[in-house]
Amino acid sequence: MTDLALGTYRCRAIPETAARAAASGAWIDTAPNYAQGRAHALLAPTLAAHPASRVSTKAGFFTATTGADAVRARVLDGARAATGHSLAPDYLRWQLDRNRAELGRERLDLVLLHNPERAHHGDRAALHQVLRDAFTVLEEAAAAGHLTGYGVATWHGFTDGLFTVADLLALAADAAGTDAHHLAAVQLPVSLVVLGPLLQALDGHGPLADAAAANLTVMASAPLHGGELPRITGPELADLIRPGLTPAQACLLTIASCPGVTQLLVAASSAPHWEEAAVAVAQPPLDATRLREIAGVLTSA
Repeated sequence: MTDLALGTYRCRAIPETAARAAASGAWIDTAPNYAQGRAHALLAPTLAAHPASRVSTKAGFFTATTGADAVRARVLDGARAATGHSLAPDYLRWQLDRNRAELGRERLDLVLLHNPERAHHGDRAALHQVLRDAFTVLEEAAAAGHLTGYGVATWHGFTDGLFTVADLLALAADAAGTDAHHLAAVQLPVSLVVLGPLLQALDGHGPLADAAAANLTVMASAPLHGGELPRITGPELADLIRPGLTPAQACLLTIASCPGVTQLLVAASSAPHWEEAAVAVAQPPLDATRLREIAGVLTSA
């Protein structure tokens, strides 16, 4: 089963849709740089009103204002702050405390390292050391009761071969000093445009299959490819996927049916859009034969 989750990157009505998502028990996914750095503040009242709601946030990217604050706190120098991204241990500890304060949560449900591939400079081993050092900080935070689990939110780390799920598991075990680590999730794009993970999962390999085998939460991001897919998905393809659904719903159902995916992140811009997405995810999933047929139509186009 795949659950609907609220992604707040492109969400234009965070308080409205967050309230609907929290009331339905859905995950809410955010980051300190979303909504020009205001996403945490916009979400805090909803999280306070729904203390049982679950939220995943991130560390890595930051706004210019946050970067300046980090420089004043002496956890970043000016050159690193100017890049808008860091996973350095001192900065990461500082950002975790800031996330907790902004969200009003003593314990964060899930913290994802935000596009760690940004730390890749032609040296895969060096990137793995960055990840290992960051995981050590996250394990410390888990031991202190400040987070429940952590993971990686990547755009192309898996597809570029910079790391695998097995690599992440090994680095987490090394950081924790035991296999009882707190690596709990991966987030990556899966859509009718980014079909690679789906095709691999149908053949029983790739990041989705590997994550499922390790019982990791798998968050599929950008299932509508930044909102472009509903505009370019024709009625014939939508009917092939499931007659009676809108193009957006058909696209969402396809990714919700993908083996290994546990959370489908949708940046609904209004409560009606959230409800439309919820109807799609509640549909009976497509079987592997239909998924292969859809993929065949798309790859032969």
